[in-house]
Amino acid sequence: MAGKDIIMATQEELKRLNVIHKVLDKSITQIEAAGVLDLTDRHIRRMAARITKEGDKGIVHKLRGQPAHNCTPDKVKTKALNLCKGIYEGFSPTLASEKLFERDKIKVSRELLRTWFIKEHIAYASRKARPHRNWRERKANYGQMVQADGSHHDWFEGRGPWCVLMGQIDDATSKVSAEFHDYEGTLPFMASFKSYIEAKGIPISVYIDRHTTYKSNKKPSIEDELENREPLTQVGRALEELGVEVIFARSAPAKGRIERLFRTFQDRLVKEMRLRKIKSIEEANSFLKEYLPGYNKRFAVPAAKNADLHRPLPKGIDLDTILCKKTEHTLRNDFTVVDDKKLYQIENNIRTQKVIVEERIDGSMLIRHKGAALKFKEITTRPKKINQPKPYLPRQVYIPPVDHPWRKFRINPQFPQYEQKEKGNQKEKELLLIET
Repeated sequence: MAGKDIIMATQEELKRLNVIHKVLDKSITQIEAAGVLDLTDRHIRRMAARITKEGDKGIVHKLRGQPAHNCTPDKVKTKALNLCKGIYEGFSPTLASEKLFERDKIKVSRELLRTWFIKEHIAYASRKARPHRNWRERKANYGQMVQADGSHHDWFEGRGPWCVLMGQIDDATSKVSAEFHDYEGTLPFMASFKSYIEAKGIPISVYIDRHTTYKSNKKPSIEDELENREPLTQVGRALEELGVEVIFARSAPAKGRIERLFRTFQDRLVKEMRLRKIKSIEEANSFLKEYLPGYNKRFAVPAAKNADLHRPLPKGIDLDTILCKKTEHTLRNDFTVVDDKKLYQIENNIRTQKVIVEERIDGSMLIRHKGAALKFKEITTRPKKINQPKPYLPRQVYIPPVDHPWRKFRINPQFPQYEQKEKGNQKEKELLLIET
């Protein structure tokens, strides 16, 4: 086989070569060959001329084995893959493509990255198939309904403590607001909702789950039954005072928009904070102010209608007075009240039995009576009760008399033979004592 070239041809090209040879041998005409190969007779003439000039290898396309004119250079490919295995480890092809262009000025399409990931066996998180749910149409207007929830996650990937992202997403536009807090509870929800109201206004309704922070599991009191209403949590009471309708979801997929948002943030936001080495809640909240506008600009959608149904906060209403914990306590006779195991002295001279204690978002506290704030101070040191030791009195030992019923007690009185035997033994002892 020395001195001979090996031509790599496909089956289709071998078929064309056989037909062109018949044309050159004048076994068939060019028009007949065009009909067999489903080509034009002009193209048949071109192939015949090329094979006559170059031989059988002329049937193979000239670009066979040549790199594409728009292919990515090997140097760029190697650099991109090294970054994806390094600081971008775990990034999906879409997010990795964005970060490579944004931070490293390397322009690679996400599908090309996906091909490289598969060839290099680079693992990344992919979307899992989910069961089909009934589709619910979005609300038509901005501010008509807001989905709210909290996500407890290792947001700092071990660089800092676990925390909760309290988020709100508009149902009509998918615009997002969010804040990091230590835990998911009453005050964190109120703090994040206060930020939402100050930025956008009061929405018509809020779609939340049945967490005990939002929905009370207590049995209705007599007053609740008479008024035909369910007992409210602190969050429910605050939303009612603001005139916001509360809608409770019966399952997590029911409020799927906020659930999908948290899944996206647990991928994208976590990696963004990793690149910036964020490790505290304060730094994360500061970064969210920069990150969310760009996120909303990219992923938000226009509402079906142009109306904005957010209501401005009415004048004269103090949000801190509404978005706080309010607890009713009984005032003692010495004008003191106990709240959260702490004792407070009321300095106002009032005649009442009940006062309202307000625990606010900023950690401050107010005590009110009929809406008026009262002066008070915390009693940090309570007088300790002195326990006087009881005097010791010698105990008198009681000796029962000879004829006491207990002295006549027998273990087995139901068996008289034992009792007679015992009496006989006693008489013998008495006789022996007399004789001696």
